[in-house]
Amino acid sequence: MDRFALQTDRFRDQFVGVISHDLRTPLGAVMAGAALLAVPEDNPERRGRVVTRILTTAQRMERMIGDLLDLTRAKLGGSMPLDRRPMDLQQLCEDVITEIRTGHPEPVIHFAASGDLRGTWDADRFAQVVSNLLGNAVQHGSGTPITLTAEDQGDAVTLAIQSGGPAIPVLPVLFEPLARGSAEGPSHSIGLGLFIARAIVSAHGGQIDVRSSADAGTTFSVELPKTSPAT
Repeated sequence: MDRFALQTDRFRDQFVGVISHDLRTPLGAVMAGAALLAVPEDNPERRGRVVTRILTTAQRMERMIGDLLDLTRAKLGGSMPLDRRPMDLQQLCEDVITEIRTGHPEPVIHFAASGDLRGTWDADRFAQVVSNLLGNAVQHGSGTPITLTAEDQGDAVTLAIQSGGPAIPVLPVLFEPLARGSAEGPSHSIGLGLFIARAIVSAHGGQIDVRSSADAGTTFSVELPKTSPAT
């Protein structure tokens, strides 16, 4: 009974942490867009773009809440349900970068894409991966430029997010849920975001890895098959 209670408490903490972590970036974009709309100006085209961005981001937040409910039902341990559809990873990366820049205009983010980046993936869930990894680079990159690259590898694509800043000292447990919170207090800013990213990549049949050093900075690498083994 005590073991069940401990598990329940852990799942509850993970759920609350996921909500606070993953919704922060799109919520920041909505708030920034609303602040722009509050400034009097005579530029209907610009205001229309801001309104469209707010609606798109709010809709993604709604879908993310549904995803969180799926994760809770699966107790963050089983296979993650996916809604695979044909999509362009380059366009997805550009959309996420726009969202990140809306909430965090200070960091310089470079994006380079090469080859055919179309595949069959769950766009909403993989947007979470890119958003989490870029958000992690923004938070822990000490203001250094961030580089996102996406490359065609034939039957797969690879993504790499590189940033500067201090080396990550907890690589063995970096992708574990609440890894930082268990060691440094109540913050969920590292463990949950990377845990979710790994779960989504794994559900797609892919792999995620990280290299980090004081000289080279930190690079997260993702390899993603263009189609699932079933298809």
